[in-house]
Amino acid sequence: MNIILLGPPGAGKGTQAAKLVEDRNMIQLSTGDMLREARSSGTEMGKVVAEVMDRGGLVTDEIVIGLIREKLQGDKKGGFIFDGFPRTLPQADALAELLEEQGETLAAVIEMQVDDETLVKRIVNRAAEAVAAGKEARADDNEESVRFRLTEYYKKTAPLIGYYWAKGLSTAVDGLNDIETVSADIAKVLDA
Repeated sequence: MNIILLGPPGAGKGTQAAKLVEDRNMIQLSTGDMLREARSSGTEMGKVVAEVMDRGGLVTDEIVIGLIREKLQGDKKGGFIFDGFPRTLPQADALAELLEEQGETLAAVIEMQVDDETLVKRIVNRAAEAVAAGKEARADDNEESVRFRLTEYYKKTAPLIGYYWAKGLSTAVDGLNDIETVSADIAKVLDA
């Protein structure tokens, strides 16, 4: 079973992906994690990623799709969770082509809905909690950066909600609920 977790920054996608990995033996495909892993892997794709990142460039959609292709050809376990990809309509089309090429399908796209002001508070609080615990907060976990990231999300990623709804794949869950309730709501979608 392959799924996409969709929602703005701070909606809880990473938290829910981790629970799905634990509860359903799924594989989380986080683009950020994949890029860091590829960079240090020494593979041909890893060398390309390292070269782009070392010069401060943006990794292209083709590179990300290449990394996902490599992952899809490995152990599939309980299926894949796409976390952080796709972010744009062209990426969604590229993912659809790749899944078809690999004989895979998407079972569901789960949109985690959280209102903007709650997201801002959630992320700013996450930074404060990290600092209070003696950890380093993410550099972009501040109100200005969060609002910018939300603007980018609405411009580039939010159109995917309609895209996947039209394909009959999209279901919304209330991301404001506690972690266990959100997990249970996601489980209902996946078990339907």
